[in-house]
Amino acid sequence: MAEEQKTKAKTKIKLKAPAKAGETIAGKLSAQQLQQEQEKKAVEKEKPSAIGIPSPAEKPREEEQESIPITPEEKKLAPAVATDSLGEKMAEGRKAKEKAKGKYSYREELLKQKEHEKFFLEREKQKKKEEVTTQQVSSVPAKIKITEFIQVGELARKLNVKVGDVIARLMKMGVMATINQSIDADTATLLAAEYGAQVEVISLYEETIIQEEPDNPANLVMRPPVVTVMGHVDHGKTKLLDALRETDIAATEAGGITQHIGAYQVTRPKGKITFLDTPGHEAFSAMRARGAQVTDIVVLVVAADDGVMPQTIEAIQHAKDAQVPIIVAINKIDKPEANPERVKQELTKYGLIPEEWGGDTVFVEVSALKRINLDKLEDAILTQAEIMELKADPKKLCVGTVIEAKLDQGRGPVATILVRGGTLRVGDPFVVGLEGGKVRAIFNDRGQSIKEAPPSTPVEILGLSGVPNAGDAFYSMRSEREAREIMEKRQELYRQQMAQKIKKASLENLDQLIEEGKLKELKLIIKADVRGSAEALQSSLEKLSTAEIRVRVILASTGEIVESDVNLASAANAMIIGFNTRANAKVRELASKEGVEIRLYNIIYEAIEEIKAAISGMLAPEITEEVLGEAEVRQTFRISGVGTVAGCMIKSGLVRRGCCVRVIRDGVIIFTGRLKSLKRFQEDVAEVKEGYECGLAIENYNDIKVNDILEFFEQKVVARASSSGVAMAEPT
Repeated sequence: MAEEQKTKAKTKIKLKAPAKAGETIAGKLSAQQLQQEQEKKAVEKEKPSAIGIPSPAEKPREEEQESIPITPEEKKLAPAVATDSLGEKMAEGRKAKEKAKGKYSYREELLKQKEHEKFFLEREKQKKKEEVTTQQVSSVPAKIKITEFIQVGELARKLNVKVGDVIARLMKMGVMATINQSIDADTATLLAAEYGAQVEVISLYEETIIQEEPDNPANLVMRPPVVTVMGHVDHGKTKLLDALRETDIAATEAGGITQHIGAYQVTRPKGKITFLDTPGHEAFSAMRARGAQVTDIVVLVVAADDGVMPQTIEAIQHAKDAQVPIIVAINKIDKPEANPERVKQELTKYGLIPEEWGGDTVFVEVSALKRINLDKLEDAILTQAEIMELKADPKKLCVGTVIEAKLDQGRGPVATILVRGGTLRVGDPFVVGLEGGKVRAIFNDRGQSIKEAPPSTPVEILGLSGVPNAGDAFYSMRSEREAREIMEKRQELYRQQMAQKIKKASLENLDQLIEEGKLKELKLIIKADVRGSAEALQSSLEKLSTAEIRVRVILASTGEIVESDVNLASAANAMIIGFNTRANAKVRELASKEGVEIRLYNIIYEAIEEIKAAISGMLAPEITEEVLGEAEVRQTFRISGVGTVAGCMIKSGLVRRGCCVRVIRDGVIIFTGRLKSLKRFQEDVAEVKEGYECGLAIENYNDIKVNDILEFFEQKVVARASSSGVAMAEPT
């Protein structure tokens, strides 16, 4: 036994003894291989991590690791740590101290590395941002001009900076705006100050004003006179022009009435004359006023058999306001009842004294039908033009006035322009009112295509962006860009003016807004052949408004009635008025489907009369009360399922089944309602007269007391008419 124990002890000692050269645990490695393996491990242990991550040899034990595992994203970010020499040294020193204290954490090291990387990335971004800002500020102009309101994109363009940067700075100022929204001048001034730019606020209206090019005295030439024919309706204005032009214009007008301005030029041996024919109906006062504003001479037509009429007086006033000379043409002298002397006498009251009476007004007695003394009228016009020495510069940019405008189905927007100065040529860019464009074609009053139009020439032009208003000024521009900029500024100014017309609620006008909200409205959409007719019809119809019914035209434009008009009328609960225009089958079908009424007219009187009838139908009817009688409650009964039944004595008048009733107690009205039932001796009756007893019940009322007085009455609807023939009533 002792020998066996000794043998085991020797074996253990041998196992604990160092292995000799050439011996390994497996007994297979040579001494040289073992030495190489040990050197390799020593190099890996001493090799530092290039990215600051602990090497496997120095990786802490598992009990020193945090329980939270490292995510794959953190492992991906670990190699991206910024290689800053100072940062690496600081990190190594901090790591050594933590290792010495036993607080080193592999996860914390990764988080610190990410913070370190984030710091350097943010610093690089800030440097680049400062460089970009410096470049922007250096390119910002020292002073810019803006209007009262300016779009964010336009402000960025003026400052020569990026729109995104402007929007970001506005957000810091508490202003949320997009590129197409407008900001006020105060906000724009504060924003521009951050870029070091000064702001000069100018009026948008000033930006839209076009200065007319002055005449060059060396280029002045004689031009034809522009003559406006005015007078009362049916006094022969258009017939007189027919005789001068040897045409029959009146035949093309509905009812023989001129309903929009026409411009014509006639050539005579002594020279050319441009005529403007203005309608005589009172609805076209504004159109006659425009005619007087562009005219040189007014020919006042007065019928010899009719004398001075209201529109004659109005035409005289327009001519005097325009400060233009008047030539009186006494027409219809061929009629047996004609009395030219009476006409002259009547006109002296308005300052028109004939030359033969010592005045300065030229009177010519003519007959358009018999063509009498037309040559004398022409001589009088040309003589007056010579005295006035009418001249114009044909070489400057064209300046004109819109006589009429319409939307032609085949040609688009068409405008009749009277050239006042310069020469209008095909291809000229222009601005007219809120519209603009480039002249694509020019037509004279005969419909012939021409290339240019000298001063005092009426022409039709194509190429407009939209339909302008009659009376708008026409200006040729030097470039399309300049014309487009002015047009856009005018449209922006118009939008601002329309926005300012919207009433805002305040304590001062709150009661007014509430009152206006109770008004009934007859909404109309007007579509006419020409702009002047649409405006005149709109003015006439809106004058029909009363204290209760307001006629409001939500759209007045030119052209045929289209589907968009029907859709608008359907949404706004409006009626469509078509004047000298039509609606095709598809539009009529849509109108029938949407329940939209379309009324078509070609004479203005018919339109006004029918709208009056429509207004009369809309007026709130007058509700009157007719007292039937009174009864006294003598006794009350409570009946199950019926309620309180009152036994009454009819003191006066009568009571009818279903009439209205007031319950009066001690002289005070307690309840107003309607009879539920009326009986006499257990039988339902239609009425009970004075002196008889009855039993009755009142709807939704059971608190009937003895000695209560019941007043029976009926309400009747009575339609009343105003003095103008339009029904009037107080709203209920």
